[in-house]
Amino acid sequence: MNKSKTIKVKLIKSGIGRMQNHKLCIKGLGFKKLNQTVTVIDSPSNRGMINKISDMLEIKEN
Repeated sequence: MNKSKTIKVKLIKSGIGRMQNHKLCIKGLGFKKLNQTVTVIDSPSNRGMINKISDMLEIKEN
């Protein structure tokens, strides 16, 4: 079994009033609501989305 590295990310700020591509990053990471925590695979594409909206997130690496 391939053990992929994961990152736990929590959305702490709303996407309201943000640029469209920031909202798409929120959606792409799998967030549905505020203060939700999701676990995503540590891939370059996910890292890019996290870096783009890093001020809205709380990151906890496993």
